[in-house]
Amino acid sequence: MIVLGIDTSCDDTSVAVVKDTTTILANVISSQGIHLDYGGVVPELASRAHLTLLLPALESALQTAQCRLADMDAVAVTRGPGLIGSLLIGLSMAKSMCLATGVPLVGVNHMEGHIFAGRLSHPALTPPFLALIVSGGHTQLMHIKDWGIYDLIGKTRDDAAGEAFDKVAKMMNIGFPGGPAIDRVAKSGDAQFVDFPRSFLDKTETEFSFSGVKTAVRTFLMGRTEEENNRDAAHIAASFQEAVVDVLVKKSIHAANALHLKHILITGGVACNTRLRAVMTATAGEAGMSVSYPPPVLCTDNGAMIASAGSFHFSQGNISSMSLAPDPRAPLVMP
Repeated sequence: MIVLGIDTSCDDTSVAVVKDTTTILANVISSQGIHLDYGGVVPELASRAHLTLLLPALESALQTAQCRLADMDAVAVTRGPGLIGSLLIGLSMAKSMCLATGVPLVGVNHMEGHIFAGRLSHPALTPPFLALIVSGGHTQLMHIKDWGIYDLIGKTRDDAAGEAFDKVAKMMNIGFPGGPAIDRVAKSGDAQFVDFPRSFLDKTETEFSFSGVKTAVRTFLMGRTEEENNRDAAHIAASFQEAVVDVLVKKSIHAANALHLKHILITGGVACNTRLRAVMTATAGEAGMSVSYPPPVLCTDNGAMIASAGSFHFSQGNISSMSLAPDPRAPLVMP
């Protein structure tokens, strides 16, 4: 079974070809450097860039996989959540290909794609397990009961962890995207330099809140001179990063214990963070749990994870109609 996957949920344009759910034949990702000057993604610019980048990405993916469109068993595409304009570009392309070739269309939830990124990188990964999906737009704890069967255990009440990384990096003028910038700068810093607050909410609560630590960083920076902030940038970044990682790890371990789960998957863009990986692996090991995470290329937005999730749903007989509409707030678990 060969499935083409398209992801244009935000500012990365990606087309991939996946065989039998777990074998990547091609995974082309075109990043949009146009957003660097703004310190964040500009939705209108992202949509226009997808128009330019999507067709070359498709041609490159087919060439790399040595396939034709007619060879595809299905075309999988992100239908949400994401930026509405960006989603429209990918969905329109997918529908056009399906109408032209007669190949079935499979709409995929972007968050489920991140879960299947774990299956792509670890084919032996078997439910049940806990998934921490942590990215620029989302921070969620999911109980993966089986492939396609999920329970939302907790989510952020305000900022996602990745959003907090982006905003703090912008405050500190150290670059965009904020996650890699904070991770890089923090490596030479003292994580105990500032005791930034941790929002654990109630002890039994599995939801997150990162607006407070973001505000605490802003207040700290405003109380010092620019020269002092530049001098201590590594220490400030490390202290902020430690506060976020501390909450992510402790809440994940608590949720896994409560559900009697012995494995945690960390996925999404923030799963690339080296400090998060190190602390989660060590803490989980002490608790008798194991941890896995996809390689960085599968943590950030990519078409391979969409193709993998699409392959699963196609094998279950789940096919979308040509009336499929983008949903920028599409929930993974329906109420």
